[in-house]
Amino acid sequence: MKASADPGSLVGGELRLAGRLDARFFALLEAIGATGSITRAARTAGLSYKGAWLLLESAGNLAAAPLVASASGGAGGGRSELTDAARALLEAWRTVHAEHRAFLLAQDARLATLPALHGLLRRMSMKTSARNQFAGSVSALTLGPVSAEVTIALAGGGEITATMTSAAARRLKLKRGKEALALVKASAVVLVTDFAGWQLSTRNQLAGTVSRIERGGVSSLVVLTLPGGATISASITNESAEALGLRVGLPASAVFKAYAVMVAAQA
Repeated sequence: MKASADPGSLVGGELRLAGRLDARFFALLEAIGATGSITRAARTAGLSYKGAWLLLESAGNLAAAPLVASASGGAGGGRSELTDAARALLEAWRTVHAEHRAFLLAQDARLATLPALHGLLRRMSMKTSARNQFAGSVSALTLGPVSAEVTIALAGGGEITATMTSAAARRLKLKRGKEALALVKASAVVLVTDFAGWQLSTRNQLAGTVSRIERGGVSSLVVLTLPGGATISASITNESAEALGLRVGLPASAVFKAYAVMVAAQA
């Protein structure tokens, strides 16, 4: 489990005691103390009943003392309680965890004083399955009654146009000059090696050079390097790759519709 100062923090780190006791283990101890039940505590910590016992027994063996004392029977049924050893471990975790969080906050604040580095890390912090992610700023915005058209000028040169609902554009608080990310799935990209005099209606057409081809059992991932140094990936069938005669160094264009572009912006 990765820890960070807060959801918007750029600094994170995994905290473990003894190299194996992490936040989920201590969440289990917390829950046992609160509920008196290993079954309910396991559910709270996202563990199976068996998994919870394995953690407790393994840690207890290393501590040379049980971490949980269980009593069965009685009018109220069985109950589990933390031992002194478990409470000492839990208290140590709370202290170290608080100091760890304070350290992360301090480092995040230090990064905020370095605007260029802070901006770079903020752009890199988004986690998404979209293979293609481009950083830029809004260069044009047209808001209609229902839909909106947004053009993002890429940091390395070139532009990408996206369409979305006007409500989405307002929710993202888009305006000229605002930093934004354009995300495009590799499966939404069509490769063209020869237009043969024809023109396409598709707004986004990025010319580049094939720089890498990764062939799989059914499909190939083709990477184009654009003039500014950025890359864009397309996922196409092996048959299509062969029909196009793709090879490293071949000029090609990545074509994708405006509605295939997702836009991300900081609140």
